[in-house]
Formats: sequence, structure tokens, C-alpha cells
Amino acid sequence: MKQTVLHKVLVILFLFGAMIGFAQEDEAVEFETNLSKEKLGLNERLRVEFTMNRDGDNFTPPNFEGFRVLMGPSQAISSSWINGVKSYSKTYSYTLAPTQRGVFTINQATIVIDGITYKTTPKKVEVTAAVDKPSDQLTADDIADQNLHLVAEVSKSNPYMNEAVSVVYKLYVSPTINVSNFRPLDNPTYNNFWSQDIPVTSYSVKNGTYEGKSYRYVILKRVVLYPQKSGALEIEPLSLEITLDVPTNRRDFFGQPIYTQTNKTVSAGNRTIEVQPLPQEGQPSDFSGAVGSFRFQVTTSKSTLKATESLQAVVEVEGNGNLKLFQLPALEMPGSLEVYEPEYNENVRTTLSGMQGKVSNNYTVVPSFKGNYPIPPIRFSYFDPEDETYKTLSSEEINIEVTSGPLESSGGSIPIASNNKRPVQATGSQFHFIKLSPDLTPRTETPFFGSLNYYLFFLSPLLIIPLAIIFGRRREAIASDVAGRKIKRANKLARKYLYKARKAMGEKDEFYIALEKALHNYLKAKLKIETTEFSKEKIEALFTKKKVDELATDGFISLLKNCEMARYSPFSQVQMQQDYDKAIEVISSLDKQL
Repeated sequence: MKQTVLHKVLVILFLFGAMIGFAQEDEAVEFETNLSKEKLGLNERLRVEFTMNRDGDNFTPPNFEGFRVLMGPSQAISSSWINGVKSYSKTYSYTLAPTQRGVFTINQATIVIDGITYKTTPKKVEVTAAVDKPSDQLTADDIADQNLHLVAEVSKSNPYMNEAVSVVYKLYVSPTINVSNFRPLDNPTYNNFWSQDIPVTSYSVKNGTYEGKSYRYVILKRVVLYPQKSGALEIEPLSLEITLDVPTNRRDFFGQPIYTQTNKTVSAGNRTIEVQPLPQEGQPSDFSGAVGSFRFQVTTSKSTLKATESLQAVVEVEGNGNLKLFQLPALEMPGSLEVYEPEYNENVRTTLSGMQGKVSNNYTVVPSFKGNYPIPPIRFSYFDPEDETYKTLSSEEINIEVTSGPLESSGGSIPIASNNKRPVQATGSQFHFIKLSPDLTPRTETPFFGSLNYYLFFLSPLLIIPLAIIFGRRREAIASDVAGRKIKRANKLARKYLYKARKAMGEKDEFYIALEKALHNYLKAKLKIETTEFSKEKIEALFTKKKVDELATDGFISLLKNCEMARYSPFSQVQMQQDYDKAIEVISSLDKQL
């Protein structure tokens, strides 16, 4: 009885499988192209799906002329049973971005099914001008491209040679996305420019507009350039790798958007400026390359003095311009004045508008003879880029009166020396007679020889020599222990910045800057690595090598990440207190293990 039932079941299953096989053999192969739309704007996206009802091999897509592939191919397979009939579908999907306007053809795709090659039917797509509100769903990379911009703002596109040009690199971020981290990939080099960086001490987020839209932005780098040659000069781009959180179309239980993380490489792009040469027409013969707006003067510390006394003569240029890139005019002095080589002084600060301040040559002058010595005027010429003209300034004549001293034997007018120096001449009044009578008296005190003080002075070197040897060796040991000094200094800095972080509790930027410096200096002391070598991967590798447990390693890395994220994300005082307590705990744990 059981064998009969089993036999019937097997027969039914066989017949059922045969029916399905015949149904599949009778089913015609379908291979077709489906488009998300047949007409789209230049700023929209096109989804292309190639669907087949039988599995195949060697799928070959078209070349998608007129489009750029943003994503794909992605595969999707579905199968189902409906009323005893199996349904199968396999799809290859692409997301495309149009590269220009016009009518384009999505050409044939091919696939091999059961040894036969099948082709899709070509389809036309019309690309129009950009639309105000794209209707398609963008990928995370698309959203990042539209909401993240690295811009190099150049103050002047056609400056003169040696005229200041400022470049400010700004990262514009839309309020809809969040930047969690970034690192520079390639810093620009400024060939054919004299450059001066203006340090950015903290990355403060500000509100602004870019291309008419509201953005948050951060100034990453500021530099002032002085072109040193004329013609077309290129400013190389700044490139960054950025990790950011992008919203998706999904929402959580509370209705808040769910974010996905992606990495993007952005660049400020090459910038070219046309540098104008300084005009030759009207250029003064004493022009030394000064460009800007300046004031010029020659002053002396005194106008009346005695022979062999000294005075200070100062040649000074003050104003805005390339103060470090030109020579000051030389001071011409009468030959009867002894003039020493000048001391150069510089008090210049650099802002986005260029160099500001003053430079000077300070001459020490010593007269040898009585008389009046006029210091003739000297000239200083510069080019003013605002007025596009050369300007020449002249100092006033200064008269130096020497009231007492020997008279110039030559008499007459006082010549101007070509080298501003004159040999020193001795006069009779400069020497005195030596006293011949010493007026000495005999000593009646106890003789020094053989006294207690004599023996103390005689033996003291023998006592001092061992102490000097011990002290010298100790100083040599301390001086040779470079690594030890660095470790002590780093330990001291770590404690200093940890204390500073505790004092700055509640001030987000100051707290996390101090905390990050404390962590870095602690590692510098414990692992003997330079600050330039810091990276999370290297720290993890070093901790693993030192057999530090995962809990301490993860805690240290998470603190570093929090210090970086604090630049762009709001952190409460509770979070700061937690991070400070965690830093104390992690450092204590590392002290025991290292």
C-alpha cells in the first residue's frame, strides 16, 4: 500500500516538472531596454535598465554616447511562482548624466542566451536645457557634487610685477550635508612668485553665499603672492579628500532623514593671472624695484655734538608694498665723518592686502673734527600701481654741528667721501704724560707667604678640579641626551595642554584644540615620534606593536576623531566633560601599558 502511494507521488512530481519544462521551452526570450524618461534636463539623471526573462551570459552594454556613467551596472534578479508558472527576471541598471544638449540614441545591448545572441532595440532620448527642479533621485555623489565647492578667490587677475595678490581658499558646504573630516592631497607651489602664508589658526564656520545660494564656508588657506615676472602665471590648485555625510530619501522612526557617508576629492582648479610688466617710460634711474605706496625720510638722533661722540642716522621707508623686496638708498655723508656699516631693521606684517610696516638702515656716525657738516638730500623712487605712475621722494638736508674738537687742517669746504669713510687722525691733545713718581708705601702687615690664606689658595684648585670634572660630565650627559630632553618637554607640554583644556571647558574650539595638542604631545613623549608622523593608522600600528589593549587604542583614536569633528559639529559641555574624563582614563591606561 505504501509503495503504491509513493509511486503515485513520484509520477505526479515528474509530470509537474515536465509541464514546467515544456512551459519554459515554449516561453519566448525577451530582452528589452527601459528608460526612466525619454526627455530630461541637462541637470537631471537618466536611469537605463536592460531586462531579460531568461538568464544569459556575456552581457555587453552600449557606449552611452552623450552621457556619463555615474553608477552601474547593478544587477537585480527576481523569480516567482504564480498558478504553477515560474516567472524570472534579470535586470542590469545604469545611472547616467547627460554631458550636453541634443537628441541621443541609447544603442543596442547584447547578451547570449542558450547559445543565441539577443539585442535590444535602440531608443531615443532628448536632453534639454537645465530645469529648475530636477525630478529624478540623485546619488550620494551627485548630492555631494552639487553641495560641496572648493574655491580659490584671487584678489587681482592682472596685477603689476611685485604688486600684492591675495589668494583665499574657501570650502563651501551646503546646510543639507555635513563634513566630518578632510585632509589635503596636494598643496600648491607658487613658482615665479614670492609667497607669504597667513596662518589659519582655527577653522571657524561662517555663513555666506555661493552662486546666489546660501552656504556655510570655512577658510582653509590664505596666501599673499608677489609676482616676480610678467606674462601669464599659473596658480596651482589645492586638492582635498573630504569625508561627508549626505542625506538619503529614507527616514528613521522619528521622521529624521537617514544619512550615508561618502568620500569626495575636490580641487580649487587652476587659476591663471596676467602679470603686467612695470612701464619703462618715465622709470627713474635710481628705481630699485619698490612697488606700492610709501613714505620716505632720513633722520638723525642729534644735530649738535662733540668730536668723538656718535649719532645715529636712519634711512627709513614706511607704507604698504613689497617692503622686503627692494634695496634702500645709500646715505651720502661728508668725508670728515666716520660712518660704520648700517644695521638693517625690519618691522613688517603681512595681511591679505600685502605687506605693511617699515624698513630702515641705521648708520652710526662719529665726527673727528669741529665744524658744520651738511648731509645732502637723497632720493627714493617707487611705482604706485593705483596711479600707475612712478613717484620720487626726497629727504631734507640735515646739518650736523660739531661744537668742540680739533679743527680740520685742510680748511675750506668739506668734501663728500665716495666710500663714506675717513682714516682716524691722532692729535696731540689725545695723549697724556705718564706719572713717574709711584708714591708707594711699605706694607707692615703679616706676610702672605706661609699664612693660612696662602695654603687655602694653594690647595683650593686641588679641591675644585674633581668638582669641575663631575659637574662637566653631568652637563655633557644632559647635553647629549637629546631624546630625553624632547621627552621631558613633550611631557610638560602634554600636562600644560591638558590643564588648558580643563580651563577651557565650555569653549568648544579652545577645548578641543588644547585636548588634541595634549594627546599629540603625550604620544610624542611615550613613542618618540615626531608630530609630522601622526596619523590614526600609524598610531594603531604602534599601539599594536607595543601590545596596547584594544580598549585603550579605540579610546585614544575616538578622542582624536572627536577633536577633528568638533570643528564642524556642535558639541555640548556634557560631551566635553565626557571627553576630558575619557582622556584622563585613556592616558592613565596607556601609562601602565607603555
